[in-house]
Amino acid sequence: MTKEIQMSWLEDMAFESLLDGHRLVLDSDDNSGGKDRGPRPKGLILAALGACTGMDVISILKKMREPITWFNMKLSGEVAEEHPKKFTSFKIIYQFKKSDGLKPENVHKAVELSQTKYCGVSATLKDGHEVAWEIEYI
Repeated sequence: MTKEIQMSWLEDMAFESLLDGHRLVLDSDDNSGGKDRGPRPKGLILAALGACTGMDVISILKKMREPITWFNMKLSGEVAEEHPKKFTSFKIIYQFKKSDGLKPENVHKAVELSQTKYCGVSATLKDGHEVAWEIEYI
């Protein structure tokens, strides 16, 4: 199976893509020749990682019939100082509400399954990077 998209240059530093039927514009800020009409590419890597693992975790917890009402993630990526200023590592903090009464062992299992078996974005990034994670209850 091959995943393909097309990117069309709009003007200045802006590009547009059609992803799964949704229009997505990427751009840079004024300092880099853009007009800030959309997110930057590196941020989309973090967003893709979060959405991929987050969808897994929600799906698994729902199958476990856990009473989840709120879920948040904080994602960060360390970026090299020198060009090509690539990501060198990633960290995900999965946050859950204490008041939901979730079983910590099920939460841990859901996150671990996402990170070790289901999340294709995380698996791709792990080929060359550390992807660390932790769970917080707030």
